Parts: sequence; C-alpha cells; structure tokens
Amino acid sequence: MNGKVKVGFYALVYSIATVGLAQAPATAPATPRPPAKPGLTLTTTAFEDGGIIPNKYTGAASPAAAVSPELTWTHVPDGTVSFALILHDPDTSLTKTTDEVIHWVIFNIPGTATGLPEGVPNVAQLPDGSVQAMNRGRKPGYMGMGMGAAGPYHHYTWELFALDTKLTLGADATRADVMAAINGHILDKGVLVGRYHHP
Repeated sequence: MNGKVKVGFYALVYSIATVGLAQAPATAPATPRPPAKPGLTLTTTAFEDGGIIPNKYTGAASPAAAVSPELTWTHVPDGTVSFALILHDPDTSLTKTTDEVIHWVIFNIPGTATGLPEGVPNVAQLPDGSVQAMNRGRKPGYMGMGMGAAGPYHHYTWELFALDTKLTLGADATRADVMAAINGHILDKGVLVGRYHHP
C-alpha cells in the first residue's frame, strides 16, 4: 500500500468512527432513587424513648391504680388493616424459662387508628373492635410495672405491629398465639422502651 492509499484508508476509517460516535445514542442520566420512607414510629407524651416511666403508669402505688400511657404512631405503611400491640418485660425469665412478664396484649386495633388514649379501659373488647388479651395478672388490658427497688431498671418494651390482616383470635389468646398469627402479615414494626423500678 503506497503512501497516498494509506492516508486515504486511515482518513476513511476515522470518518466512519466519527460518524458512529455522533450517531450513538446519549446515555440517559441515572434516575435518582427516592428517599427512604421513615418506618413506623411509636411515641408517647408520658416519657422519652428510653426514659423513666412515671409512677402514674406503674404499680408504684398499687397495680390496680396504674393507667396505660397515651400512645401515638406515625408513618403507617400502605395496606395496613390492623395493629397489634404487645408490652412486655424482656429483663425477666419466669420459672427458669424464656417466658417474660406480659403487661399488655391488644390486637385488631383498626388500621385507621393513629394512637391509643391514656387510660384504656381494662376490658376484653373495646368499642372499636380492639381485643385485649390476658396480662400476667390474668386480667384483660394493661398491667402496671412492678420491678422491685433493689434490682436494676427493667426495659419495658412496647412493640407495635402494622398488619395486612385482622386476627381471628379471642381474648383468651396468649402472646405466643398472637405472634404466631401475625407471622407473615407484618408490614412494619415500631418499638418504644421505658425504664422503671420501684422508687
């Protein structure tokens, strides 16, 4: 290949490459990912998360005098049909087992609810369809905290579950029954912790 042919050949290759680049579709800019939505959040006006639970909500005076604190929840996931709420003391181990003291089990709270008022009545069935199962004291509804003064603070834990179904359980359901029934139906979960021991 002589010099002129060589120059012509390379010019042709360059021209084809340039046209190809010009005609190549521009790469679309990456679509930014939407910000993550906040998860189900459970709060109370009675104390800060991780704070000390006031005596009003405990068995400090007497277990019968204790009232449940006001609760509020936000960032409810789409498709929520009902809520289940469990209050337990994870710092206990009853009769050398993994059983804990159960202070409150309430389920079939309507999916449109955004909270519970202070002092929920201790009855098995509430007017809105919510069901309250038996607490450690073998009574329906809320049971105040009673950890003795000599021990460390216990971490009383409220767990709120947003569910895509209603439960077909009655007021005789145990915590284990509720946990088995909600398995596979949990859209999100919110947790609130309060600390307490007797003064």
